[in-house]
Amino acid sequence: MSVVNEDIEPVAFFFEDDGLVPNNPMPFLVYRQAVDVDNDHPEKTIEGLFGANGWGDMWRNGIFDYLHYHATVHEALGVARGHARVRFGGDAGQELEIGAGDVAILPAGTGHQCLSASRDFCVIGAYPPGAKMHVTLPTPENHAKALETIPAVKLPPADPVLGEDGPLVKLWKLG
Repeated sequence: MSVVNEDIEPVAFFFEDDGLVPNNPMPFLVYRQAVDVDNDHPEKTIEGLFGANGWGDMWRNGIFDYLHYHATVHEALGVARGHARVRFGGDAGQELEIGAGDVAILPAGTGHQCLSASRDFCVIGAYPPGAKMHVTLPTPENHAKALETIPAVKLPPADPVLGEDGPLVKLWKLG
């Protein structure tokens, strides 16, 4: 039995640069109920999936409760347990409820902030090969630097959920 819903399609969101959070012209993607986490080790299930698709630099925790973004790397967030309300795209972005089995994929520069979370909320964060993740706060100085670094971030070789032929690869090349 597969841990992934092979027929799943991501929902795509586009966020504008708001002057402090650059966001990205490529779409922010959310796969709803993409991963079967109904087992005793959902963290390992998501880690195995991300690792198999080349997104091997990982961590386990929650999502910071302050607005931030990553200007040097793309990020995948796989929800292993619980649920959270997260604002993506900065203050003018969109609040989404994400829950166990969901995967959000943030192109470099996408603002995000956890607004509330269940006590058991656990997310697996992962990055494709390349630059290391740095937390960037929304300041005018950081925004100016990010406008230079974000276009240089390489496209990932694979979608962290559906691999080399996954929707991310096609959507981000068009973006």
